[in-house]
Amino acid sequence: MSLSRKFLAEGLGTALLLAVVVGSGVMAERLSGGNVAIALLANTLATVGGLYILIEVFGPISGAHFNPAVSAVMAWRGEMPVAALAPYIAIQLIGAMLGAWLAHAMFDMTIVQFSTKLRTGTGQWIAEGVATFGLLLVILRAPGSRVAAMVAAYIGAAYWFTASTSFANPAAVFGRMFSDSFAGIAPTSAPGFVIAELIGAALAVGVHQLLSAPAAAAATSTTAGEARHV
Repeated sequence: MSLSRKFLAEGLGTALLLAVVVGSGVMAERLSGGNVAIALLANTLATVGGLYILIEVFGPISGAHFNPAVSAVMAWRGEMPVAALAPYIAIQLIGAMLGAWLAHAMFDMTIVQFSTKLRTGTGQWIAEGVATFGLLLVILRAPGSRVAAMVAAYIGAAYWFTASTSFANPAAVFGRMFSDSFAGIAPTSAPGFVIAELIGAALAVGVHQLLSAPAAAAATSTTAGEARHV
């Protein structure tokens, strides 16, 4: 698979993901009559469905990361070339911004805008760390055939059990800065979210290794035992 096709898939997939998140947030806010719980539920359902489909469509091409934290972990694990990491992240960020603008265009909103929605505080940062930790742990440990469904289900749950409504994605934070809507985040709130997400991703890698160590040791022991009986 050529890198150009991978980059196209990552950019397009991230743009469509942000269009889903922002667009469903705008629609939910307009139709919910001020009921924030209903708006969040609608936003959640659209995101779960959209994320599942996008992972299934683009996963075979680019891995369907749509998320710099995921790409960084995959590069660290040797599952993608380190040289491709910076372009992946750049394309994800650009795609996220374009996805927000696409949502604005569909709803006849001002295309270029900046969010004024503050999302800050210790609880929000802990929530983002937890959300990203869980997301990466699911990605690392889910059976290959079930990754899309399990990731989508986890994000849907995390929309509700985290105080931050689970961005869990630095590219999503970046894209949502450019939308002064239900799904937006003020630029001044973004750094705290991104730092928390990266910490959560790093912790997930560590926990994954701890959980995998006994199995790896057992496999090594079994292999050595078989070799002795040959």
